[in-house]
Amino acid sequence: MTKTRDYYGPYRLTRLIRSGSTAEVWEAIHEHDQERFALKILKGQMAKDKNEVNLLKHEFNVGKDLQNSPRIIKILDYSIANDRPFLVLELFSELNIKQALRRGPDSLAFMLDKIIEQAGEGIYYMHTRNWIHLDLKPDNFLVSRDGETKLIDFTITEKKKTGLSKIFHRKTLAKGTRSYMAPEQIRRKVCDERTDIYSFGCVLFEMATGKPPFTGDTPNDLLNKHLNASIPSAIAYNNNVTKEFADLIKRMMAKSASARPGSMWDFLKEIRSIQLWNKRPRKPEISVFDSMPGIRGADDMLRKPSAADLNDEEED
Repeated sequence: MTKTRDYYGPYRLTRLIRSGSTAEVWEAIHEHDQERFALKILKGQMAKDKNEVNLLKHEFNVGKDLQNSPRIIKILDYSIANDRPFLVLELFSELNIKQALRRGPDSLAFMLDKIIEQAGEGIYYMHTRNWIHLDLKPDNFLVSRDGETKLIDFTITEKKKTGLSKIFHRKTLAKGTRSYMAPEQIRRKVCDERTDIYSFGCVLFEMATGKPPFTGDTPNDLLNKHLNASIPSAIAYNNNVTKEFADLIKRMMAKSASARPGSMWDFLKEIRSIQLWNKRPRKPEISVFDSMPGIRGADDMLRKPSAADLNDEEED
């Protein structure tokens, strides 16, 4: 018999997809129609943290406003069960771009044009709804084996500031992920669409080369490089990248927002008109979706090792 704790309302948990610092994502089945969903459930201690609960509610409210784009994950409901708040989301590919890139840029290079275009369309739709994502990074794009791409995680997403809200902007703690933060975001200035364009430029650099544009010995060192260091060329790390693509990435990462493409629509028009690669990459013989050495997924954590696994470890 299934234990009560395996149910969250009408949803029966079937498989842990991933576990983060504040929440777990589970595959779940609705008991009435047997339809499958993903549940984002706050962890035990976090479920009592008002700030974390409010962030989850905020993510739901943002998601409600973005339901009409196929390039953005659908957030269907906010609920509480077993004393834990959770979101109900559409179930999509479990693999995010960061995971795929652990196998190197070749894992996605053969369909990178499709991934970039669909990711850009998701960001563009957010901007048409006056939302700024503020945390664009490879981890926040889910991708399927055929290149279908969806944007996720709206925890720190904000409405674009205009009029008086822009004039009376108050500096608060800088939010974001250090490897992808725009200079104005680091300086806690007003952010707009071009802030996301900078972060997306960092994502494109990493997708093209397998590494983020900047690294640092300390968090402050990394942030200072976003503020002051010269922008690297993707060609220096992957000579198959075309000059047009490398130059576009560099413009997206300009220190001054005014020097970047003015909008995601401008970016989409340009990316559709250029070649990414000097030589078209081939599809890998072993797909990253079938075999991901070094990635400890939910199945690895939950299943017991087989005799073959133990033998392999002994041989290593």
